[in-house]
Formats: sequence, C-alpha cells, structure tokens
Amino acid sequence: MSPADLVVRAAERGVRVLALTDHDTTDGLPAACRSAQLRGVELIPGVEVSATWAGRTLHIVGLGVDADNALLQRGLTNIRSTRLQRAREIGRMLEGAGLEGAWDGVRTLAQGDVVGRAHYARLLVLRGLAADPSEAFRRYLRRGRPGYVPVQWADLDEVVGWVHQAGGLAVLAHPLQYRYPRAFLRRMLAAFAAVGGDALEIVTGGSTAEQVSTAATYARRLGLAGSLGSDFHTLHPPWNDLGSIRPLPRGVVPIWERGSLLSQAALAVPADVNAPG
Repeated sequence: MSPADLVVRAAERGVRVLALTDHDTTDGLPAACRSAQLRGVELIPGVEVSATWAGRTLHIVGLGVDADNALLQRGLTNIRSTRLQRAREIGRMLEGAGLEGAWDGVRTLAQGDVVGRAHYARLLVLRGLAADPSEAFRRYLRRGRPGYVPVQWADLDEVVGWVHQAGGLAVLAHPLQYRYPRAFLRRMLAAFAAVGGDALEIVTGGSTAEQVSTAATYARRLGLAGSLGSDFHTLHPPWNDLGSIRPLPRGVVPIWERGSLLSQAALAVPADVNAPG
C-alpha cells in the first residue's frame, strides 16, 4: 500500500497513533504525514534498518527519528545499494530455479520502491508456486533454499548509533521470530542491550502467547522497554491488520515512556507503533 493509503487504512481501523517504519528508507514519511494530518492520526516517523550481528540479519526499528539526519541517510543509502545487489542476485537464482522473468516481475511489483524479499514472496504466490508469502519464504527464500542470498549489512552497533544520532529510539524487531537457538538468542539480546538498544518488540501481529511472554521476560531481565506493532505489510494475512494488536504485558515499560514519542494526550488511545507500509 502507498504511505497515504496505509494511514487511511489505519484511521478506518481506529488507530490514532501510527509509526511508519519502511525497510531502509524514510521516503514515505512526507506523504504519510500529510495523510495523517487530514485524518487526526498522530504519525511517529520511523524506519526499519537491516543490521548484521554474528553473521545473522537483525531488523532494528528506529522510532521518532529525524528523517533529515545526514548520518542516518548516508547509512540508509548504503544499505539500499546492498539490498539492490542482493535483489538482483535473488532474481538470477530464482530464474535458474525456474521462475522465469523473476527480476522484471519483482520490479513491477515494487513500483520503484526498495526491492526486498517480500516482493519476491508476493511474486511466487502470484505465479502459483506458493500458497502464501510464508510458504514462499519457507520454500524459496530462507537459508538453504534456492533463492537465499547471504548479505553483510551494517554492524549492529553502527545501526543503533544512526538511530540515536537521528534522535530516535532503537527497537529490536520481532526477536522471537528469528527462530534462533535459545543460547544464541540470549547472546543476541545481551549484545543489543550492550550497544545501547532501547527496547524489544514484544508483541507483533504474528506473535504467539508464548513468544510474547518470553520476549517480555527478556526485556525485564535486560532493563529494556517494550514495543508493539502489527508488522503490517499487506492486507493478507488478516491477523497482521492495523488496529488488531494486543497490549503489552504487565511489568514491561512501554517504549513511549522512554522518550517523547507520544504526547500525553495520545497515551490513552489505541496505538500501532510499528507498521511497515
């Protein structure tokens, strides 16, 4: 969805506080801001940045960032260049695996936006090679599959530094959905806290009750705040829709109490503080 249409959808679903956190770009913020002003939605400027730690990819959400910050924008430009190279290589590999015209098809789907694996997942569904995006990732795009391309993003501490330099708060997105072994997960979360990370995303649209409880335990143990968000990308699957997110568990400090993300008047209204467009 376009940034403006995303805000329309949010308003229709009763969301009054929304963060736009597109992957590795802030280009959608001006249009989203204009749409939000027309519909009484408080928009939190954000971004979701790809990072590497111990050879694995992590996603760091920056909330309340200054999109004009030069350091942040230089970093995002470099990441988009890396993302483009990876996207082309994924297309080449999928074409070799039988998906004809993969690169041209995914560029049409992206409509000029940053091309990512989610676009390839959509293309695989449209071509009838997967029932839904989740299956497309499992069969074609994850490690060991025909469309998997390893990539080195910016280091974790560097990305957290960009977010802080831009005046934002750094949130480790969906920590339990990486499906890393428990010992590796503990080291990863400790490393995030050690480099100045501010919060863990406790609740997402796809979180199970067990994942929410586990993430909340880690946040309390490490002294990190908690964030929540739909992780909305498209109208399907419906359980990730805007406005349907569950509240944070008790005992977790909300991210909006760690900074000036929200005005005091906004604290009592429904929020969706991580909604990629």
